[in-house]
Amino acid sequence: MAQFRKDRHEYLPDGRTIFEVMMLADQYGNLIGPANPSGVAVDAFGRARQSQPLTLFDSFNRYEDNEKFSTANTAGGTVSFSANAATVSLTVDGTSGAKVQRETTRVFAYQPGKSLLVMNTFVMNEPQANLTQRVGYYNDLNGVFLEQVGTTIRFGIKSNVTGSVVYEYATQSQWNIDTLLGAVASSPSQKTLDLTKAQIFWTDIEWLGVGSVRCGLVIDGQLIHCHTFHHANRIASTYMTTACLPVRYEIENTGTEASSATLKQICTTVISEGGYEVRGKERSYGLEPGAASQRSLTLAGTYYPVLSLRLKSTKLDGIVVPKGLSIAPINQAVYKYKIMTGTTIAGAVWTSAGSDSCVEYDANNASTMSGGTTLQSGVITVTNQSSPIVDLGDGVFRLQLERNGLSNTTTVFTIAVTCGTATSNVIATVDWQEFT
Repeated sequence: MAQFRKDRHEYLPDGRTIFEVMMLADQYGNLIGPANPSGVAVDAFGRARQSQPLTLFDSFNRYEDNEKFSTANTAGGTVSFSANAATVSLTVDGTSGAKVQRETTRVFAYQPGKSLLVMNTFVMNEPQANLTQRVGYYNDLNGVFLEQVGTTIRFGIKSNVTGSVVYEYATQSQWNIDTLLGAVASSPSQKTLDLTKAQIFWTDIEWLGVGSVRCGLVIDGQLIHCHTFHHANRIASTYMTTACLPVRYEIENTGTEASSATLKQICTTVISEGGYEVRGKERSYGLEPGAASQRSLTLAGTYYPVLSLRLKSTKLDGIVVPKGLSIAPINQAVYKYKIMTGTTIAGAVWTSAGSDSCVEYDANNASTMSGGTTLQSGVITVTNQSSPIVDLGDGVFRLQLERNGLSNTTTVFTIAVTCGTATSNVIATVDWQEFT
C-alpha cells in the first residue's frame, strides 16, 4: 500500500502506488457505490431513479371499463369486465384464429435522454399448444413486449426499420440477467416465474434510436431485472422506428384448442423518468372576424360544430395536444360552449394543417354533430369571451388527440357552441402542439 504525505503532497520515496480498495457489488456482480449506482436503482440511462416521475398515462378499472383502450376481436373472441376483480378479461374460445386485442387510444411521448418506464399488470391463461398471449408497449409495427407462445416465455422487440416487421427475441432460458427459473445459477433472485399468477411486467427504454432496452418482473416488491437488449455499437441503424407507442394486451389462437382461454388485463402506467420538457411544434388555426367566416348558429339551443381537429389517417400515431382556444361571440346574447371528443360531425371538409403536421381541421363546414364526450364547458357573452379556455398547465397531455389504432380510425376533437338567440354568430381559434 502506498504511503502519502499530506504536508508535502507526495508519496514516500519507495514510489509504490498500489492501493487496497474496498469494492461492493450487487447480486448480479455489478460494481456499485455512491458515484456508481447500479441495477434497477438506476433508470435506463444509468441515472439514480427519481422519486418524482412524470406519469404520462395510467389506467385502472374500478366501476367499469375506463374507455382508455380500444378493442378489436374476431369471431370466438369476447371482452368482459369484472367490477369485483377490477379486471378486463380477454377471452378466446377454441376456434382457430380467435383473437382479442386491447390498445390505448393514445400513444405516449418519449423524450430523448429521458428513461421511459412502462408497467403492465396481468394474469395469463395456462399455456396451450396454439395459444399466444402478449402484453407490453407496442403496436403492429414496433415495440417491446412479454409473450407466452405455447409453453415458450420470451421478451421481444418488434421493428419496422427495414420496412418489414422483424423480431428480436430472448427466450426465458436466454435471459442474460435473471432467468426466473428458480434455484439455478442463472437466476440470482432464486424465484420461479408463473405467468398464471398476477404479474407486473416492466420495461424501461433508452431509445435515442440505438440504446438499450431492459425487461423484467416485479415480484415481492422487488424490481427484478431479467434481460437487457443492447444495441449501441452493435447494429448499423435504429433498433425500432420510434419509442412513441401505445400499450397493448392481446390473446390469439393460432390453431384449434380444446378449451377457452382468458388473459386478464389489470393496470398500466407509462412514466417519463426525470420529467418531461414541453418542446412541441406550435400550431394554430381559427376563423376570421369577417362576416363570411363567422359561424352562424341558426337554431336557438342547438349546438353547432364550430372548429374541429383530428389526426391525419396517415399519421395516427402522432402526439397532438390542444393548448388553448378562444371563442368570440358576435351578437349580444348568451352563448354556451362545449369542448368535445369522439363526436360524429356531418358535412366536414378536412384541410391539412401542413405537410409537416399530423393534424387536419374543419372550420365552419360541418353542419351537424352527434355523440361524443364533453371534456369541458362554459358560458360566454360579448363582454366575457374566452381567451383562452384550455391551458396546458392542467396536465401536459390532458387533451391529447386520440385514435383507434386497431381499426385505423381517428377521433374528432370539436369546439361546439350554442346560443339562446337564433341566427347568432361566433368565431373561434385553437392552438395546439405536436410532439412528433
